[in-house]
Formats: sequence, structure tokens, C-alpha cells
Amino acid sequence: MQDALWKMAAAAQAEAVRTAEVSAVELIDSHLDRIAEANPRVNAVTQLLAERARAAAAQLDRRRAAGEVLGPLAGVPFTVKESTAVEGVPTTFGTERFRDLVAAADAPPVARLRAAGAIPIGHSNIPTLILAGMHTRSELFGDTVNPWDSSRTPGGSSGGDAVAVATGMAALGLGNDSGGSVRIPAQFCGVAGLKPSTGRFPADHRVLGPDDPGPASQMLVTDGPLARSVGDLRLAYEVLAGTDPRDPRAVPVPAYGEPLPGRVKVAVVADPGGHGVHPTVRGAVARAADALRDAGYDVREVPDVPRLDEALDAYGRITVTEFAPSWPAVRKLLGTGGDRYIGMAMERTPPASADVFMKLMGSWLGIRRSWAEFLDEYPLLLGPVFTEPPVEPGLESRDRAGRDRVGSGMRLCTVTSFVGVPGVAVPTGTADGLPCGVQIVGRAFREDLCLGAAQAIEDRLGVLTPVDPRAGGRSGPH
Repeated sequence: MQDALWKMAAAAQAEAVRTAEVSAVELIDSHLDRIAEANPRVNAVTQLLAERARAAAAQLDRRRAAGEVLGPLAGVPFTVKESTAVEGVPTTFGTERFRDLVAAADAPPVARLRAAGAIPIGHSNIPTLILAGMHTRSELFGDTVNPWDSSRTPGGSSGGDAVAVATGMAALGLGNDSGGSVRIPAQFCGVAGLKPSTGRFPADHRVLGPDDPGPASQMLVTDGPLARSVGDLRLAYEVLAGTDPRDPRAVPVPAYGEPLPGRVKVAVVADPGGHGVHPTVRGAVARAADALRDAGYDVREVPDVPRLDEALDAYGRITVTEFAPSWPAVRKLLGTGGDRYIGMAMERTPPASADVFMKLMGSWLGIRRSWAEFLDEYPLLLGPVFTEPPVEPGLESRDRAGRDRVGSGMRLCTVTSFVGVPGVAVPTGTADGLPCGVQIVGRAFREDLCLGAAQAIEDRLGVLTPVDPRAGGRSGPH
């Protein structure tokens, strides 16, 4: 059975360990063998924690043998983005400058997954400093390859986790998202991903020393899991939700809200803002809408989402203004070429003055209010993750046209991060050999509604992964 362990769902892996059908060590060894086979072809796992993972698994097996009841993720291996701390391991951010930046403690989501019995098996690749672009390419570790087609990007910035999960090297990935960084690689690699509401999961995104980032970084960046199925995503969600004294932003909201009366209304917007959408993406939204109708949802096409272009402008101006003072130093860390993506944004959008910045912060609240009112009428929104199929690596850093194209493609991700609401990316099948997907957006702190709708889509349209990577072209399900 060991050869097949890495193919199993996370929930099934944990159940097998809890019931002693397999040992946690056997489960970890199966994944380590898979990493040895697949990672040389995709370069997703950067720092392999093989001996640490085996030791943690052996300890779990001893606890089970002693009669201890194990957690809901017992023995399940997960990868952790290079920007998220794992105790005793460098948090490199993919840059030479931080190669030896050893973490003193686990980040809150890592600690939560560990407490549930999950085992970190490796760090995963990111764009340098998370800032070098949408494509997962870092100064320290190089390019990560999309396992479906090596000529397409796996997305980012959580691309390493998406590829690791899609290829069976880990059952779960822990990424983060401030405008699509979990959801876009989920779509591009054919897995599921959750961006939670702002304040749903505790986090600590400090980089060096005790100082916290500014308000935009505090509000926009949310940690989130990736998995091959919505059921596994739900399991990770239940573990990650809650409060932690290290993060006063995290609020004690129940993981599951009250059931809504009657049929749940779903607004469908295939082309947010009317800026154009690729036919395969429009087709994915249509298939998902049909699946939800079949599941009993009240699915309705609506003209558009609230205040999209205004929100995109405010997002860009607020983040550039906050980031501008540190840009000269950060630019040096990004190196030649790595600074192009942010550099183009800085050139186009000069920092706002203090009075304009304050007005923008007010606009932010107003935009959030408009979305709350929209989602009060339609508890769920169905739309694209990225309005094109997976694009070529580095398109966003090539020139301004490429950057604008990528910025437009991720626009629904950007605005939903800006307003702080949850979104679940879920696959809908394939087109031209590449995975397709959509996202379900919901009211703040109603991740449960998003996961329920995503499950209905998955039940009707299927799961795409694991896949075997093919360096020379299109891939397919394992």
C-alpha cells in the first residue's frame, strides 16, 4: 500500500495513521520518495526537511502506540511557503540575503497545523521576496515549473505549494494571498485553494525584528491552504481558524455560521469590470454555474461586481504609498530584473500625499461597505480566478503591456483581497490540456458557504490531481 500513500486525500491519510492502518513514518517516507521522483522536474520544494519530518512522524507513532488520540491531520505532510516561518529553518524569502535567517518559532498557522498532527516536510518556492512577480522564480532557488505544461507559469506567489500539492509531494500547502497568491496558482495547477476573510486565521508577517508592517500589509495579506480536494481544504480550514495572542487581528468567529433560509443566491460575473475574459475561462464559469444550479443554488447572472475599477485604483495607490519609503533598499535585494514588476508599479503610481492617503483609507471603507451590501443580497459570487488560461513565465515583468495584462487578469482576486472577503478556488476541468477553475467569493467570515458551493462544483466536475509532471509539454491526471 505504501506506494499509493502519497496519492491519498489528506483526510484519508490522517485516518489511516489514526487507525494504525499505516504508520506516520511510512506516510512520510512515501512522500519523500515522491519528492525524490517529482521535484527534480518541477523545483517546487526548496528546503527538504526529511529527517525532521521522519522524527516528527516517529514521535506521532509512539503517541498512538501509547493510546493517545491523534489530531485530525495526524501524519499529513505539508509544505510551507519560503516566506512563512518554520522553527529552526531559514525563512529565506528566496533571496541570498536571507539564506541564514533561521526562524526562532513556527508562524501561527504552522503551529496550528502541527498541533493537529500535520508534519512540515519542506519549504516551497516563491518569487524573490514575494515581490518579483506572479511567476514563481526566486534568486536563491530558480524557477518552479507548472507540472501540466512547462511553457506555462505555475502562478504565484504560492506557486511552490500549488505544484507540490498538484504532483503529490505534499497533501497540503500553506501559502498566503494578498491579491491572488493562493488562488491563481491553484487555478494554474489544478488544485483547490482558500483565501480566508481578513482576521479569520492568525498570522505573523513580520520579516526582521519586532516591527510590524504598515496598515495595507496588515489588512491585505492572509495565509491560506491549498489542497487537491475541497474536503481536504475544509479540514485545513477547521484547523487554521481561531485566535492567537500573537495576532490581535484574529477574531473569535465560529468556523460555521447559521444556515441561510431557502435556496442560497449566487451572483455570476464572468467578466468583472467588462475588461474581457478568455473563452475557456468564460466556459469554466458557465460549467460551475450549471453545477451549482444542479445542486439547488439560486444562480443569477448580474451586471457586475461593485466599484471594481475604483477599488483597483485605491489598492494600487495605497500599497505603493506604504511601500515607497522602503523601495530603494528592497530594490537592491530584488536584484537586476527582479525589480521590474514592482518598479513598473512605482513608476506609474507615485506615492500619495498624506491628505490624499487619508481620503484613500476612507474610500477603502466605502468600497468594503458596497461589497457588504452586495453580498447581503447575494451571499455568494461566482467568477474567474484569472481571466485567462495559465500564461507564460515572467509575462508580468517583461514589459508594461505584459504587466497590465496580468494585472487585469487577476482583478477579481485583487478586489476581493482589498475588501477582505473569503474566496475558494476550485477546478472545473481542463481545456487544451491545461487546468481551468473558478472562485466562489462569500460574505466576510462565511468561508463555510464558499466551501459548500465549491464542494458542489467539485462533486459534479471532479478532481484533477495528482498529476505526473512532464517537462516537455502537457500533462494529465495520475
